[in-house]
Amino acid sequence: MELTDDLEFDNEDRKDIYAYVERHGTVRENEVRRALNLDPEAFGSHVTILRRDGYLRKDNKKLQVAYQAEDEETHEVDGTTYTIRAASQRDLSGLIDVIREVAEEGTYIEAETVANLIDHEEVVLRHTEVRSRMVFVACVDEAVVGWVHLDLPEAEKLAHTAVLTVGLLSEYRGHGIGSALLERGVRWARDHDYEKLYNSIPATNDAAIGFLEAHGWETEAVRSDHYKIAGEYADEVMMADFL
Repeated sequence: MELTDDLEFDNEDRKDIYAYVERHGTVRENEVRRALNLDPEAFGSHVTILRRDGYLRKDNKKLQVAYQAEDEETHEVDGTTYTIRAASQRDLSGLIDVIREVAEEGTYIEAETVANLIDHEEVVLRHTEVRSRMVFVACVDEAVVGWVHLDLPEAEKLAHTAVLTVGLLSEYRGHGIGSALLERGVRWARDHDYEKLYNSIPATNDAAIGFLEAHGWETEAVRSDHYKIAGEYADEVMMADFL
């Protein structure tokens, strides 16, 4: 299933099963059945149909949403090999830690919001009728060192837009990894017919603003004194990339 596919269920029990699995990321079959109080035979039939229709996959009696696989890219720069791939549920802890470490530099408010949301929901990728998200991670020796996150509204009037955040641990900057992450997120958005990407950054974060400008992003607006960082007010720079 493509993360941008419309969700269509002709049975309320199947809709409930999908919603439960989507909300929990990875969950045992018996837990889902008990939580929804479904007859074992009926539950098995519903899961079979959801798997057939590409909504769920099963691995060792655990269910998860069957997102379409994304290509994994391998790069080598300055003697360091890293991969960029779609994030999965196993990346949850490492992803949150990296986003929080970058956000704790004090100048990336949107990243802090993303970390809080993923930590609260305990789900990496999301696809609901209201809101979805796509996440790619950069990994060195299987450890997450950076991310690009796309917040995808399902509302019709906003469905052509997405909010993009991207970040990288400080020790890996300056080698093109951040650029590769940004390009992966932009390419995914373009391939899925998004027309515009947004990112909001405190005016004090000169490095992030310069990074996006170097990749063709434009400043659309500035909101005065929108943030308060360490007791000091800072403007919000609202940037966009037209695909």
